[in-house]
Amino acid sequence: MTQYHIAQYNVARMRAENDDPIMAGFVARLDELNHLADRSLGFVWRLKDDSDHSNAMRLYEDQLVVINMSTWESIVALHAYAYRSDHAPMYAARREWFAEMEGHTLVLWWVPVGYEPTALEGKERLELLQRLGPTAEAFTMKQRFPAPE
Repeated sequence: MTQYHIAQYNVARMRAENDDPIMAGFVARLDELNHLADRSLGFVWRLKDDSDHSNAMRLYEDQLVVINMSTWESIVALHAYAYRSDHAPMYAARREWFAEMEGHTLVLWWVPVGYEPTALEGKERLELLQRLGPTAEAFTMKQRFPAPE
């Protein structure tokens, strides 16, 4: 039995505020996609506030940067949700709602089963990835590291 889950934290810079018509297609499907994650095989936990998502949480000086964080039983389960479920078309259309950002926008790391990382921890892991590149403490979908022994 595994003793670790995979945590993911990602950021995106919205093209406009949530209530702008440019963001309407994204905002309209946000709850649907979060609930799809909740029901997905291998899903464990996601960061959310009283609105049932993290879209209103701001950790960056740029107030258009939104965050998302969740934990999954495996990288395979996370990958299936992100790229093989009904989330995939939204991901493919992301440029409609989100501007290009420099560097990495997604970071992965292993957490003990039952642990819920904080948003600040996710931000720090992304900063670590930006600074050092992929390591066992902060890596990417393309450059993965195994769970600790």
